[in-house]
Formats: sequence, C-alpha cells, structure tokens
Amino acid sequence: MSSQRAKETVARDGGNVQAYANAPWCAMFVSWVGEKTGVRPTMGWDAYTVTWAKWFKDNQRWGTKAKPGAVVYYAWDANKTINGIDHMGLVKKDNGDGTITAIEGNTGNGKVEERVRPKSDVVGYGYPDYKA
Repeated sequence: MSSQRAKETVARDGGNVQAYANAPWCAMFVSWVGEKTGVRPTMGWDAYTVTWAKWFKDNQRWGTKAKPGAVVYYAWDANKTINGIDHMGLVKKDNGDGTITAIEGNTGNGKVEERVRPKSDVVGYGYPDYKA
C-alpha cells in the first residue's frame, strides 16, 4: 500500500490507497511477481483483473493456450468474456486432461497456493516475455 504503484493506480482510478488494505489481491500478487522477475514492461501491472487482461489484449499478448508462465484469467460464471473475469494467477503447467495447474494469490485460504483448475473456467491467457 505504500508503494509508488499504489499511488499511481489511485491517481488513475480514483479512490484511496487505504482501500487496498482489504481488497482482493490476486492481481497484486501477479503484479509483484512481474516486478520481481523484471518483466513488467511485457507483463503490465494492475490491481484490477479486467483492466489488466485488456492490457494484454491491446498489446497483442492475449491468447487461448495454456503455457508455463502465462497469466491466466478465470471467470466463475458463464460469462467467459474479459469483462466477466473474477480471478487470475500464473500457469505452472497444462495437465493435458482439461485442467491447468497455476500459482495464485488470494485463494480460498487467503494465501499463495498451487491450484488445479478446469480450463472451462479460463477466459484467456496473457503472455509476458520472460528473458532466458
């Protein structure tokens, strides 16, 4: 909450930094990973899943294939559009059985956890450019 990024987001979206104290943090976790791995320019960052997914699409980094390291976006209801996104994480692997394994923040246990999820919950994937 004390980061420059929080201040930039408030300047863009309105509200106040304190509102992030109890906000869902799946996007903030993925943003932190992007910052720590040095891929922010090709990963983007945001505290709102929908805005971030749109960034990937606008930057021609959006698709439907689960690749390790991709940012995965989920929608829990039938609205599998970008505006219906509820949650996000990072793909660890495509399990080859209609599921993916992902690393996600703000899971049901309030932690960073590895989760197996059905691909039917996926809206799409954002593809950062990781350096080897």
